[in-house]
Amino acid sequence: MSNIISKLGFGGGCHWCTEAVFQALKGVLEVEQGYIASNLENETFSEAVLVHFSSVEIPLKILVEIHLRTHKSTSNHSFRNKYRSAIYFFEAAVIEELKCIIDELQSEFDNPIITKVLPFKEFKPSREEIQNYYLKNPNKPFCNTYISPKLKMLKDQFFEHTNSK
Repeated sequence: MSNIISKLGFGGGCHWCTEAVFQALKGVLEVEQGYIASNLENETFSEAVLVHFSSVEIPLKILVEIHLRTHKSTSNHSFRNKYRSAIYFFEAAVIEELKCIIDELQSEFDNPIITKVLPFKEFKPSREEIQNYYLKNPNKPFCNTYISPKLKMLKDQFFEHTNSK
């Protein structure tokens, strides 16, 4: 069985949170924290991460579901320019699959999912001192308030896909 390495961008909430969520998953090989721009009305940079993963070890549907459940994917709040709810693709071949997964998961949410499937255009990494934020600062108030509850939810609902023992 070959190990197919894929890459997607995920944005929606604070990149510290998004980074920690994806770092906690089996099959995720690397998470790059920073800012992603797409095109047209989405050409401004928004907080996001690039996720390099083994599609043999973690299904795309699980990655998308975890992303939708770990940020406000149904809320078009006032900070959406900074925290664009999106999945950024590198290969056009995955567009329809991503949209189908979101459509399929819609029935599990009370409100419409606003997460967009967008082409990746550009990435700017975060400053080095804030990369791997949760791993470096697990006891900081921000981590205890926002990140730790998301990681607990992952362990409770997606245990077989986490690095937890």
